[in-house]
Amino acid sequence: MDPFDAGAGGLLRQPKAVWATAGASVVAFMGIGLVDPILPSIAQGLHATASQVSLLFTSYFLITAVAMLLTGFVSSRIGGRKTLLLGLAFVVVFAGLAGTSGTVGQLVGFRAGWGLGNALFVSTALAVIVGAAAGGSAAAILLYESALGLGMACGPLLGAVLGDVSWRYPFFGTATLMAIGFLCITAFLKEQPRPARKTSVLDPLKALGHGGLASAAVSAFFYNYTFFTVLAFTPFVLDMTPYRSGAVFFAWGVLLAVFSVIVAPRMQARFGSLKVLGGSLVLLAADVLVLGYGGHTAAIVCTILSGAFIGVNNTVYTELALGVSDAPRPVASAGYNFVRWFAAAAAPYFAPKIEEWTDLHIPFVVAAVTAVLGALVVVVRRKALTREAEELEPKHAAEDGVAVFADADRPN
Repeated sequence: MDPFDAGAGGLLRQPKAVWATAGASVVAFMGIGLVDPILPSIAQGLHATASQVSLLFTSYFLITAVAMLLTGFVSSRIGGRKTLLLGLAFVVVFAGLAGTSGTVGQLVGFRAGWGLGNALFVSTALAVIVGAAAGGSAAAILLYESALGLGMACGPLLGAVLGDVSWRYPFFGTATLMAIGFLCITAFLKEQPRPARKTSVLDPLKALGHGGLASAAVSAFFYNYTFFTVLAFTPFVLDMTPYRSGAVFFAWGVLLAVFSVIVAPRMQARFGSLKVLGGSLVLLAADVLVLGYGGHTAAIVCTILSGAFIGVNNTVYTELALGVSDAPRPVASAGYNFVRWFAAAAAPYFAPKIEEWTDLHIPFVVAAVTAVLGALVVVVRRKALTREAEELEPKHAAEDGVAVFADADRPN
């Protein structure tokens, strides 16, 4: 069945609750790339260095990583809907406060609070979409990746348009959009039944005891270091106006969306997930090397092109994380994200530091090495990943029909 078929079970035929959650997810992912085109402007406005401004990503993702251990704990006690609204409320408050910052320290602190809200929202949103979407987990994951891609594409564009007036406006704009998302979730998503068993803080860590899930998480850790070197460090290398930088990362985001939603599933069907993932990681490594050593035009082209490889990787990793272990999907997702987001926190901090210690090229050499390491983990652990995923497929197929979310939110 074509997941894009508008018929029953297709990607385009979903209940309002799913569309409301997906729409808010778009804005949540916009917040990741929002600051990309305005990083130089923030540095200038707050009299900060590149490494200091890069802490905007580090604080955001460090708190996001740690908060992943709390998402299941919270949602299993207060329900998915309330957890989504709590996360959105945190983002609205801290994104708004970020726009009022007088120092880079304040901005970094407010981004940390923003990261806590985003962790509560994003991890729960995936569980809500998987549980309530028509067409099973495959359609749900594509819808989630669509939201991710669209958010990643539009975030830099919004940051550029608003940031051209003032670096503060993108933060106020995000707060406003997330407030709209809060109202949509309130209106369209009904209260979700709580799971029979409450999730403990340690459950995601215990889930990582599964070899397949641990392998996927470690590989994704190395990949995310590469991903966020491109996202957080490249704007300083390009050294462009907010509009031009926003245009580059908009094109990057469009490729990310197209390859994650359209190209990746077709490549997986033809070549298999692990071959596609390994090949894409190696190509990403080559791309960032050219980005680091080429001229300005080559850096622009390779930045945009990296979106294609990142889009493919995101889709395959998400499917591996959700399908490779016998842990409940929200718990597996939390454990997986707990590991990989630490790399997203590390890369924005270390990339400019490595440049200070060496030269402009070496951060991209390190990023290329981490992409290759991610591919090596996939190769070394391919048998376990493939065998365990295949054994658990019937279980997860049945799990998609379990009423972990209200049946009223599903289409007839």
